[in-house]
Amino acid sequence: MHYAVQAETDIILQITVPSFADQRVISEEVLLSDSLYNSSVLGEERFGERRLLHIDKDFECHYRARVELDRALLDIAPLPAVAPHRLPNDALRYLMPSRYCQSDELQSFVEAEFGDSGGGERIVRIRDWIFENFRYSSEASNGQTTAVDTFVHRQGVCRDFAHVLIALARASSIPARFVSAYAPFVTPQDFHAVAEVYLDNTWHLVDATGMAASNQIARIGVGLDAAEVSFLSSFGPIMFQNQSVQVTVED
Repeated sequence: MHYAVQAETDIILQITVPSFADQRVISEEVLLSDSLYNSSVLGEERFGERRLLHIDKDFECHYRARVELDRALLDIAPLPAVAPHRLPNDALRYLMPSRYCQSDELQSFVEAEFGDSGGGERIVRIRDWIFENFRYSSEASNGQTTAVDTFVHRQGVCRDFAHVLIALARASSIPARFVSAYAPFVTPQDFHAVAEVYLDNTWHLVDATGMAASNQIARIGVGLDAAEVSFLSSFGPIMFQNQSVQVTVED
């Protein structure tokens, strides 16, 4: 990625894949242009890494990694939801409405459309409903688009599809969080966004765009919505120049 910078500014970068039981980083290389300050902190939920940078000239970043995934495909439909009073503390916050996922505004729709289902079956129905009724379009949204906006207009990109799924899951009293990720069959190639839902006492990846199966997703970070896991956040004027993401599967 390349950004033009005309004055000193701070940025937060979150693009590297962390190692966990279901994804292991075999090798990686991060090349950053010179900066006045460079440090790192843990991401939300201590998941992944945020790089804190203070820069005063054009910024470039190149990231390359080999990641091994060990995550079985699982049919989540039979999985039970966990009652809110039995949720662990780290899952409770993902029941709440957030900046881009206004779940409280979608509760009536959820009950009318999916009220005869629950748990994993409801999540599968929500995922399929989004896939069947929404159009994937890079021209349909921007960084301010919310789940309700996307719900109304029925179009957006992976970020928007994830926000709608998360909002509808939370409206169903099922914890759901936003996941920034890489996946090999995203079209056009770019960073990807999916959801994770909390069923049967663990988190499960769900992609409403249909472009990535759970065993093809390398997670970068997690949060309430896109605001908490932005690939790059700036605190001053910078101008996007170009960006290229390529994700492939080794033979």
